[in-house]
Amino acid sequence: MALFPFCIFSLSLAVQLTSDVSTSVLVEFVFGTWPDQLSEPIEREVSAVLETSGSAKLTVSSLLVVFFASNGVDAIRTSITAAYSETDMRSFWKARLLCVVFVIAGALVLSAAGALTIAFPAYFEFVKTSSPDLQAHWFSSGPLRVTIALALLLLFLVSCHLWLPVHRRPLSSVMPGVLLTIVLWAICAQGFSFYIMNFGSYSVTYAGLSGIMATLIFMYFMSAIFIYGAELNGQLAEEVVEP
Repeated sequence: MALFPFCIFSLSLAVQLTSDVSTSVLVEFVFGTWPDQLSEPIEREVSAVLETSGSAKLTVSSLLVVFFASNGVDAIRTSITAAYSETDMRSFWKARLLCVVFVIAGALVLSAAGALTIAFPAYFEFVKTSSPDLQAHWFSSGPLRVTIALALLLLFLVSCHLWLPVHRRPLSSVMPGVLLTIVLWAICAQGFSFYIMNFGSYSVTYAGLSGIMATLIFMYFMSAIFIYGAELNGQLAEEVVEP
């Protein structure tokens, strides 16, 4: 549930930093890689919050939003610490401050990435017009959005495995779990989308809440995959330590 406060904070910050970009474009960038059946209701609600709330209100409430979003980062920290068989002796406020820094840094990176998805296609369209022989279709909004989303996903996972646990680990030791998580996430997204389109009947059970319930179940699977990737790294680390 902490994903939604983080999205509200990140997108409101992005709107203020990139005033020339519409809210709908930024929301589409954040949720564009999700299955359509899950992303559409979330995009609609997030856009409504951003469009009906003034920037001053979002600025005043940003402290609470950051705190609630940091709960999700703290849950990730706890899961990774347990997967690596570590005991976190850091004080509550020190651990919470680390989570808040993660939220703010993530929002800034997300804002910059959203701006790039707008600036790059415009620039390369200009270059393509000036040089017709240049194949710039890879830099259109679609492929560029997917590329940046994958880069952000990789950066997020690597940052969580390197900085949230108590002990710092070399990059090579966390990459197996990171890569496995990305692959399984992609498979899960495609499989869940196929299931929703062909077999899902959430609307019968949950009526108007079907989109939200489907999203919660989807996020549950994604969280389980994340923990599985961390457990893989923990198991590999134990095998290296054992003689």
